[in-house]
Amino acid sequence: MLHAATNHFCDENKLGEGGFGPVYKGTLADGKEIAVKRLSRTSGQGLLEFKNEVMLIARLQHRNLVRLLGCCLEKNEKLLVYEFMPNRSLDVFLGYMAPEYAMEGLFSIKSDVFSFGVLLLEIISGKRNNGFHLLECGESLLTFAWKLWSKGKGMELIDQHLVQSCVAAEVLKCIHIGLLCVQEDPADRPSMSSVVVMLGSEIIPIPRPTEPAFSIGRVVAKPTEPTSNDRICSVNEVTISNLSPR
Repeated sequence: MLHAATNHFCDENKLGEGGFGPVYKGTLADGKEIAVKRLSRTSGQGLLEFKNEVMLIARLQHRNLVRLLGCCLEKNEKLLVYEFMPNRSLDVFLGYMAPEYAMEGLFSIKSDVFSFGVLLLEIISGKRNNGFHLLECGESLLTFAWKLWSKGKGMELIDQHLVQSCVAAEVLKCIHIGLLCVQEDPADRPSMSSVVVMLGSEIIPIPRPTEPAFSIGRVVAKPTEPTSNDRICSVNEVTISNLSPR
């Protein structure tokens, strides 16, 4: 049935390629559109990992997550069937997990609030959190924004392209709300309905945020000139790249 729905997994129906295999658009006999993740036989994801993924997604039936409609294990095929997202997945625009989910697998609507807060700070600063770095500091965009705001220097966070056209008070309020959204304890983060009210109101008092959740930026060391003895080689004399953890 899934072979027929995807026209035998033809390239024209391919939506993208993930770490474990390609995803195809399909149309069932009743006209329902689906997305079918076809695990590659060379992906390294075995039966146990496949079952764990199915169980995880089944437990995470969250209104803001794509729904798992079914799965298939037949012969050498491992297939996951999701609802089709015509505008692609939100992770294309957001790709941010709240720390409680990344570290402990705990997920709630407050996890979405965290992602929104990161996005809000990105818009204001004109920088991506996952590409943000300061020399030898390893700060994330979140901690950088927190330090500036705490010192009363929030305006230094603003993208220079926005400075001339922005209203300072409105931008500072957005930074304040963004920092509320990325607090470490999910219980301290506001609901999205509260965020909407705070953004649109001039009189509602906004509570002071606590320090944001721990988030590591990329550490970039100052470049040094290597000497002839500084080359790092493997046993077969092939040079090895210096790796920088994320």
